[in-house]
Formats: sequence, structure tokens, C-alpha cells
Amino acid sequence: MKKIIIAGGSGFLGEILKNHFKKEKYDVFILTRNPKHKNDIYWNGKDIDTWTDHLENASAIINLAGKSVDCRYTKKNKKAIYDSRIESTKVLGLAINKCENPPKFWINSSTATIYDNSFERINTEDDGIIGDDFSMNIAKSWELAFNEINTPKTKKIILRTSIVLGKKGGAIIPLKKITKLFLGGKQASGKQKVSWIHEEDFANAIQFLIDNNKQGIFNLCVPKPTDNKTLMKSLRKVLNIPFGIPQPKWLIKAGAFLIGTEPELVTRSRNVYPEKLLNNGFKFKYTNIENALKDILH
Repeated sequence: MKKIIIAGGSGFLGEILKNHFKKEKYDVFILTRNPKHKNDIYWNGKDIDTWTDHLENASAIINLAGKSVDCRYTKKNKKAIYDSRIESTKVLGLAINKCENPPKFWINSSTATIYDNSFERINTEDDGIIGDDFSMNIAKSWELAFNEINTPKTKKIILRTSIVLGKKGGAIIPLKKITKLFLGGKQASGKQKVSWIHEEDFANAIQFLIDNNKQGIFNLCVPKPTDNKTLMKSLRKVLNIPFGIPQPKWLIKAGAFLIGTEPELVTRSRNVYPEKLLNNGFKFKYTNIENALKDILH
């Protein structure tokens, strides 16, 4: 049976991929600090240990490891966000190169947040403006650490993933809550672009890259992003909420402080285009935000 290893796979995205690859008849193993289920394997994300044996003859190792950015950017959290991404990437590179029969693919998570704040300019893999702030520099360091490791027998893929909309986690959970509290109006100007991808397309895109023997950098997002105003309006419609109070920027900052996160998660304009996926023939199932939300929330 074909085998997939997911590092840091105990969270929202890991669960999506685990379920997908199981349906595709793969053996799926999860590298996690807190093993709870069959096929969960302990690792600490930074040291070589017995977990490395499971990489032998794998179809792919998919690395999702990294502390969530949904937190306040304190000095301690910034260090944890950085270290968790760089250390896990480096140790996976070491482990792959120790294998007699290494994985065919090493797929490393990155983020569409690497691109500069943009309302008009469309960012593609080959013609995107890479930004310069904490979040963007984390992404750059993450990709640099990955690119510095040479794996002669293993193809390498970077996923610049946008907001993944899913049924059991991610951004949709807090947005659903505030919408039901009648706070689901536009956030800040409402004009900021929101690049997103449905959980099914997220998993299918990764499967597509493996099946078609691809390597390099890929943006994982729908071809046409929505904007914040449209996103919130669509949420209200799908949830049958008659109105939503808009949230000005000062209120978003205050609210983010109170719940321990950063305002940029809703105020930044992410205008990203999946040029390489489309050029290679990938077909999206969900490209309309309202249709995607109907599937997720019903």
C-alpha cells in the first residue's frame, strides 16, 4: 500500500489530508508531539529519532508543522513561530537524506501571506511581490531553510497556501461566531482581497501535484479572490443572518488584543493567483465563495 507521512498533522489541515489520503487508499502516518490514535508517531519537531524509519519508501512527506500565527506577536511567540518552522524543516531534510529509500516527494507548507499587501496587483508564483514584515519574513525564512536542503532522490514542493475554508476548523469558525452575534459586517474598509481555497480543493491540489510528478512553488488559492465585504455578506446570507454591524479598524485592533491575536489576519489584502496549478491543468471544484460556504456550513 502507498504511504503518506504528515508532519505536524494533528491539526485542522492535517485532519483534512489524513481523511483525503485514507479515501485514496494510502497508509497515513501522523508525526505529532501528542500521539493519540493508531498511526500517530511521536516526534518533537527538531530531533532525529525512531520516527525517521517511517519515511522509508513513503510516497510523500507533507510538512505542516509550525506554531499557529493566530496569536499575539510577542517576543516569545515570534520565536516559537520561527523556531517551529525552521527546526522541523531542517530535521526532515536530515531524515530524508538518511533514508535508503527516501520519500518520492517532500511537500513543505508555506503561506500566501509571503506576498505584499495588495489590492490591485495580482501575485503569481513567478511574478509576485514578496513583502517585508514579520509574517512575510517568517515565510521567506521557512522557504529558504527548505530550499537550502538538497535531496537528490526526493522531489520538493512548496505550498503557498491561502485561507483554507473547512467544516471543522480554520478561519471559518470565528467568522461564523461573530456573524451569528450580528457582528458580521465588513471589517475595516471591506475592500481587502481574501484569497481562499475550499478544503476539498486543498487536498485535491496536493494529490494532483503528486500524481503529476510536479515540483517547485505552487499557490493554493482560487483563481479569483473575493473581498472582505463580499465574504461577510455571503456568510450572513448562508447563515440567514439579516444584518451585520461593520467593524472599523480601531475596533478590530481592540478586539484582536482582547482575544489574543493580530488584526492583520483580517485587515491584510491577499491578492493571489494560482497560475502554476491552472497552467498544469488543475480543475477547482469550488471557485464561488457563496457556494463554498454553503457546502461547509450546511
